Amino acid sequence: MAIEKLDKKRCTGCGICFSACPQDVFRMDGKINKAVITYPEDCVACWSCEMFCPARCIKVSESRPLKLPSPY
Repeated sequence: MAIEKLDKKRCTGCGICFSACPQDVFRMDGKINKAVITYPEDCVACWSCEMFCPARCIKVSESRPLKLPSPY
């Protein structure tokens, strides 16, 4: 799994990771108002979620388990 950690205690529920992820890995849990990793197997380690998270609660692996999909 490319996403190594999602610290729910630090997560503010802003939804930026959900919006930034090109592979649709995250969902927002309405009950706890936090991000959850729903499809970890789809993560391509593009680091968008980690890079844009203002709370710095996401850690993505240094290695890429899958190739990045072509935007074309």
